[in-house]
Amino acid sequence: MSKDAVNTAAATPRTDAAQVPADAGDAGYSKDLKPRHVNMIAIGGAIGTGLFLGAGGRLHNAGPALAIAYLVCGIFAFFVVKALGELVLYRPSSGSFVSYAREFLGEKGAYVAGWMYFLNWSTTGIADITAIALYTHYWSLFTDIPQWVLALVALAVVLAVNLISVKIFGEMEFWFSIIKVATLVGFMLIGIFLLATQHKVGGQTPGMSVITENGGVFPHGMMPVVLVMQGVIFAYAALELVGVAAGETAEPEKVVPRAVNSIMWRVGLFYVGSVVLLALLLPGSVYSADQSPFVTVLSKIGIPAAGDVMNLVVLTAAMSSLNSGLYSTGRILRSMAMAGSAPKFTARMNRSQVPYGGILLTCAVCVLGVGLNYLVPAQAFEIVLNVASLGIISTWVIIMICHLVFVRRAKAGLVDRPSFRLPGSPVTEITTIVFLLACLAMMWNDPEVGRKTLLLVPLIAAMLVAGWFGIRRRVSATADQELSQLTK
Repeated sequence: MSKDAVNTAAATPRTDAAQVPADAGDAGYSKDLKPRHVNMIAIGGAIGTGLFLGAGGRLHNAGPALAIAYLVCGIFAFFVVKALGELVLYRPSSGSFVSYAREFLGEKGAYVAGWMYFLNWSTTGIADITAIALYTHYWSLFTDIPQWVLALVALAVVLAVNLISVKIFGEMEFWFSIIKVATLVGFMLIGIFLLATQHKVGGQTPGMSVITENGGVFPHGMMPVVLVMQGVIFAYAALELVGVAAGETAEPEKVVPRAVNSIMWRVGLFYVGSVVLLALLLPGSVYSADQSPFVTVLSKIGIPAAGDVMNLVVLTAAMSSLNSGLYSTGRILRSMAMAGSAPKFTARMNRSQVPYGGILLTCAVCVLGVGLNYLVPAQAFEIVLNVASLGIISTWVIIMICHLVFVRRAKAGLVDRPSFRLPGSPVTEITTIVFLLACLAMMWNDPEVGRKTLLLVPLIAAMLVAGWFGIRRRVSATADQELSQLTK
C-alpha cells in the first residue's frame, strides 16, 4: 500500500487499521504449497553450497573456531527469520518483506528492499549456474562441453520447472532438500562412528587431540574468525524464503511458526555439528577451498566414489538455490510492479498462477551470467558472489527495520502483534542490524575482492536514486489510484 495510505491508517483507530487491505500483488496466487513443502524450503534455505563447499576454505583459515562463527551468525539469522515470521503472521504476503517495507517504510523503502533483493538473487543465480557448470565438468563425460553451454542448460531446466506451477517448484525443492539432509545425516553418522571407534583418518586418530595438537580452537588467532563472518552470513542466505512461500500456503498461521522455530536446531545440528565433527576428524590445515571438506574426510578413509557422490550433492544444492531464486524474485517483482516500482510486465501471471514476468526478468540477468561464463570462466563465480552479499545483508537489515516500526505501531495501538513474536525488541533488532553492518564493513579487510565489492556501494546507490527519479511519478499515480479506491 502507498505511503499516503499508511499515514492515513496510522491516524485511525485500531479497528480501522485491522481492515487495511493486503498487498495488491497478493491477488491471483494459488495456495498449493503444503506444510511439508514449506518445512523443507526452510531446511533447504539453511543448507547449501556455503556448507557443502565453502566450509573447507573457512576451516583452513579459521580452524575449529569456524563452528563458533557459524553459531553466532546462525543466531542472528534466526532473529531475522523470527522477525519476518511475526510479520508474516500479522499479514501473510507473497511480496513478503517488500510488502512490509511498503507498509512501514513507504514506497521508497519498498523500492530499495525489492531491487536490492533482486540484485542478491540475480547475481546469486549467476553464481549458481556458474557453480553448476563447474561441478558438471567434474565428470569426464562433460569436460568437452563449454562451461557457458552447461550454464545455459541448467538455467533452462530450472526456468521450465518454475513456470509450470508453484506445486512443481515445491516438489522439486522438497526433494532437493531431502538429498541435502540425507547426505549430511549420513556423513555425521560416519563421523560419529569414526570418533567412537577411534578409526584413523589420514593417519591420525580422531578426537580432541586433533584440535589441541594443531594450535587449539583458534590456531591463527581471532582475526581470521572475524573475517570469515561475512562469508558465513552468505551461507545462511535464503532463510527468508519462508516468508515468501507463506503467501502461497493455505494455513500460514500453522506452518510458519513450526518452520521458523525449527531453523535454530537445524543450524545447531547441521552447521555447527558438522563443522565440529570435521574439526575433530582432521586438522584445519588439511582442508582447502578447492574441495568439499566432506570429500576430504571420506577420501582419507578410502570410501570409493566419495567425490562423485558429494559432487552430485553440491550440484543439487546449486540447483536448489537457483530454483529458489527464480521463485522468490518472481513474487517480489510482482508485488513491486503492482505498486509501480518495477516494470509492468513483471506483474503478469500465466494460467498456472505463476508470475512469469518477474521470473523471466531474473532469467535475463542470469543469461548475462552465461556471457560472463563465456568471457571470464575462471573469475565468474567470485565476481558475482561478493555482489550478492551486498543484497542479502541489505535485505536482512530492512527486515529488522520493518519489524522495529511494526512493534512501535503495535505499542501505539495501531496494529496487533501475533502471539508468535521476536523476543527482546527493540534490543534484538538493533543488535542484529549492527552485527550485519559490521560484517559488511569487515569486507574492507579483504583487498582482493571484498574491498572492491564495497567500492560498488556508491555506484549501486546512484543507480537506485536515478531509478527512483525515473519511476516516482508512476509510483505516485498508482498510489493515488489505490487511495481513491479505498475512499470510495
